[in-house]
Amino acid sequence: MAKFWHQLRQNWRALLCTPEPTSDPDCHTPTHRSQYIQTDPKVLNVTAIIATTTMDDAQKVVPPQKQGCEGNEFSEVASTSGPSSKIPTCQQVSDERRAFPISLTTEDRLRIGSSADELQLKTEFDTIKKRFDSLPQVLQEIPHMNPCGVYANHNLRLARTHVYGFDYDYTLAHYTNHLQFLIYNLVKAQLVTEHRYPDSCLDFEYDVNFPIRGLYYDKQKGYLLKLDFFHSVQPTSCYFGRRKLSVDELELAYPGRKVSPELMCNLVALFDLFCLSEVCLLADVIQHFVDQKLDFDCGYVYEDIQSCITHVHMSGSLHKAILSEPAKFLQKNNDVVKLLKMLKQRGKKLFVLTNSPFPFVDGGMCYLFQDFKGENWKDLFDVVVALAAKPNFYTSQRPFRAYNMEKDVLMFTKVAEFSPHKVYYHGCLKDFVEITQWNGAEVLYFGDHLYSDLRGPAKAGWRTAAVIRELEREITIQNQLEYRIQQARYNMVKEVLGRFHASNLVTCDEDIKLMNTLRDMRQNSRLCMKALFNESFGSTFLTDTGKESAFAYNVQRYADVYTSRLENFMLFSSDAWLYTPFDVKILPHHVKVVPSLLMIKQDEITQRSSHPG
Repeated sequence: MAKFWHQLRQNWRALLCTPEPTSDPDCHTPTHRSQYIQTDPKVLNVTAIIATTTMDDAQKVVPPQKQGCEGNEFSEVASTSGPSSKIPTCQQVSDERRAFPISLTTEDRLRIGSSADELQLKTEFDTIKKRFDSLPQVLQEIPHMNPCGVYANHNLRLARTHVYGFDYDYTLAHYTNHLQFLIYNLVKAQLVTEHRYPDSCLDFEYDVNFPIRGLYYDKQKGYLLKLDFFHSVQPTSCYFGRRKLSVDELELAYPGRKVSPELMCNLVALFDLFCLSEVCLLADVIQHFVDQKLDFDCGYVYEDIQSCITHVHMSGSLHKAILSEPAKFLQKNNDVVKLLKMLKQRGKKLFVLTNSPFPFVDGGMCYLFQDFKGENWKDLFDVVVALAAKPNFYTSQRPFRAYNMEKDVLMFTKVAEFSPHKVYYHGCLKDFVEITQWNGAEVLYFGDHLYSDLRGPAKAGWRTAAVIRELEREITIQNQLEYRIQQARYNMVKEVLGRFHASNLVTCDEDIKLMNTLRDMRQNSRLCMKALFNESFGSTFLTDTGKESAFAYNVQRYADVYTSRLENFMLFSSDAWLYTPFDVKILPHHVKVVPSLLMIKQDEITQRSSHPG
C-alpha cells in the first residue's frame, strides 16, 4: 500500500503542474488545476467556492480580485480561474460522483479492494459514533450560504444586459399567506355551486403546513408525488389524499420507484406559488371522496379543480377581492421601486410582460408606489404588456392589441410600435422582438414560474432570472447546525453501509444487529432533515436524502440566475459579473456535508487542540 500511495502522490504532483487552458471565451488568464478561490468563511455568494484536498501540495490559493461580501453585500468581480479549479480527494470523488482525474491500474484497484476487506463493522461503527460527538464543533467551521444571495447557474455579465423584463405576480408584486386561503375558499365554493360537489366540501380548510411547490400530480392514480433529479419517487413524500403512500404501493405503481418517460405524460407539474392552494384542495377532495366511499375518477377531480381555478382568475373575483384589501394581500416593498428607479437611472430599458389584466396590475402597482407621492409607475417602463397568455406568447403568432385604459376596451388599429405610457394586450415574442429590436442575450427576464415565465425566454435566447421566495427559508435551514448535523450523520452512516454491503462481510448475528442499527440511524436522520422543512414533503429543492429535487433540476435548466427577491440585485453594480461556482453541484446555493471533508476537519481540530501554540 505504501508504494501505491507514493505513486498516487506523484500523480497529484504531476497533475498540479499541468496547466489547463480555460474554455471561457471571456477569460484570457491561463489557469491551473491547483487554483481556487479563497473567500470570507462566514458567507458564500455567487463567486464563492471552497475546495479542500488532503495533499499539502494542493494547498495553493489564488486570492479573489476583490474583497468578498460581508452580511448581505456581494462580490462584484468573478474569478478568472478555469472551469476545473477544484481538486477533489478520492473520497470526494465518490461522494460527488465525479470522474477521478488519475488513472488507476488494476493492481492499484485490487490493493484498495483488499484493504477494504480488512475492515471490521464493529470498528467502523464505533469510529463514526465517536465522530458524531465532535460534529457540532466541526460543522461550525463550514461556511454559511447567503439567504439573500443571487446564485448563477450560467455566467451572466450585467454589463451586457441592457433590457430588464418583469412578470407581475410573485415577481414585482408578492402576496401574503392570506392569498392562498382566499384562492382555496373561492375554488371550493365554485366546485360546489358549478360542479355539484357535495356541500360537505365547504367545510374544508386550507392547511398552510401541508403543501410545497415543486410537486407532481398523477392524473391517472390521484397521487401527489415528489420526484428527485432523475424522476425517482421519494418514498416518504408521496400522498393519496392525505394518506402517505407505502413503499409497496409506490413500487407497484412505478416499478423501481422511478417514473418512466411513458408515465410522465400522466403527471402535471405544480410549480408556481398559486399551486399551493391547488395541492391542498386536490388532497382534501380525494381524501373526502375516499372517506365517504364515493366512486370518482382522479383525472376528473383535477380537471374540475383546474376549471374552477381558471374561472376564479378570469372572472375577476380573485382580483377584486385582492384590490379591495390590498394591505391584507399585498406585501408593500419600497426596495423593489428603488431597484426599478436605479435601473432606469443607469439607462436600462424596462418592460412588464404579465398574464394578468391591466386593471389588476395597475391597482397593485399603485399600491406599491403609495409611498412615492406624485410618481406614476408606468413612467419607469418602456413597454407594458398584459394578458400575454404565457407560455403561448413565446410560440404563437397572435398580434398585439392596444388597450384603452379609460374605456377598458381594445383598439382596432394595428400595433406597429410601442408608445410610452401606453398598454398593450396579447401579442407574441416574434412581433415583440421586431418592434423593440431587443434581441437575445441583452434581455434579462424575471419571473417566478419556471414553465410559463422562463422556459420560453430561455429557448428564445433571452437570459432568465427566477425569483423564488422559498429560497430564503431553505438556505436559512441549511445553515442551521441541526440540519448539518443530521446531513453529516446521514452521509457518514450511508457511507459505512455502502462499503459493507459491497464487501459482503456481514455474516455474524452481531454484525446484522449493527447493520440494522445503522439503517435506523440513517432513517432517523433522513426524517429529521425532512421535518425541518415540511412535515409532509420536506424541502422544495432537496429530497429527504439531500439530493436535488425535480424542481431544482428545472431551476438549473431554465434559470440563468436565481434569487429570493428582486431587490437583491440592488447590491450589484451595472457591470457586475455573476459567475457560476466551479464545483459540480446542481444548484450553487446548496452545500453538501461530505464525510471525507468532515474527517479532515476533525483531524485538524484535534491537532490544534493537541498543539495550541
